[in-house]
Amino acid sequence: MLLSLVIVLAAAKLGGEIFERMGQPAVLGELVFGVLLGNLNLLGVNALEFLRTDPDMATFAQIGVLLLLFEVGLESNIHEMLALGGSSLLVAVLGVIVPSFLGWGVSAWMLPQEGFLVHLFLGATLCATSIGITARVLADLGKTSSPESKIILGAAVIDDILGLMILAAVSGAITAADTGDTFSLVRITLIVIKAAVFLGGAIAFGNWVARGMFYLATRLRVRGVLLAMALGFCFLLSYLADRIGLATTVGAFAAGLILDEVHYPELRNRFERDLKELVHPVADFLVPIFFVLMGIRVDLSSFGKVEVLGFALLLSLAAVTGKMSCAFGVLGRDLDRISVAVGMVPRGEVGLIFAGVGAALNLGGRPVISQPIFAAVIIMVIITALITPPALKASFARGETRRAIASPSRESS
Repeated sequence: MLLSLVIVLAAAKLGGEIFERMGQPAVLGELVFGVLLGNLNLLGVNALEFLRTDPDMATFAQIGVLLLLFEVGLESNIHEMLALGGSSLLVAVLGVIVPSFLGWGVSAWMLPQEGFLVHLFLGATLCATSIGITARVLADLGKTSSPESKIILGAAVIDDILGLMILAAVSGAITAADTGDTFSLVRITLIVIKAAVFLGGAIAFGNWVARGMFYLATRLRVRGVLLAMALGFCFLLSYLADRIGLATTVGAFAAGLILDEVHYPELRNRFERDLKELVHPVADFLVPIFFVLMGIRVDLSSFGKVEVLGFALLLSLAAVTGKMSCAFGVLGRDLDRISVAVGMVPRGEVGLIFAGVGAALNLGGRPVISQPIFAAVIIMVIITALITPPALKASFARGETRRAIASPSRESS
């Protein structure tokens, strides 16, 4: 286990450093270096094959996913999301429905031997948007305060909520089908309702629980009490989500939304560092393990098959085209619709979470996401993440030029 940690963490930080110097998100470096580690056997080096099936690394990666969604929840303010208006909601809904439908179509066409639930799951992997990658690009461009950026980030958060609900529904249907229960739309609907009730109930009652927890934290003098209580709360909601048949990530995300420190001013008076700052070092340790492990599980030898490469490219095309439909959801005459759509393209960490869940689910005695399909999904994630930064920069520049041209004409008229 210790040797695995040394190798995985070194690969994560080295890969992240190289890709950040190239102007790309660190997550891509972690993923790519994971792919390199997992495929050294193609060069005759088999010493690191144990990383692919190391149960300790799998456990660390699963906890890393929870912390990742917990951080996303902490960075999301539900009141700001509601205040962003109809554009964010409409963009998010289009960004879920259209890519999912296109992904389902590509899967049904390219993988006719697979069942309906596999096609449905693959379509679902295209629905989410990477908040982390998009937020980083917008910050680098100095556009975080623009109305287009607020729509993008608000829609991305809503996308994640809808995506987690879809993940819970589809995973539940697959689990039921694998155990011999009949698949039905009623079952899917019940799981979606269950996820919505869990999120709503967790936010409503969790605020009351969190206030009591934070009140206790402000009165205890022991070191690290705030971090310990916050992580305990995250893991508790993750456990409760699992107990009622939902993905643990739903609980982790809900915990982050609840523990938004905007609601707890007394914490800023008691602690020198806020909760986000305390969680970051722990997440920086565990989250990269998840991305590297996802890369390690990609078998590059599967890309020797033309059909796998074709599937990866068509899946990527569906992922990009589906998100471009978000332009039709932007309300307002002076907003740059294309920039909003481009900002919704990257899948990043959320797409990898879907792929990881699919690889762990079984249907008919084999994984829902087989090794070739898993590799194709990883390629889709890499492509959408790589093309977004330059495309978004060019789109914003085009929008500014268009507005500059339009302004003199308005003044003259």
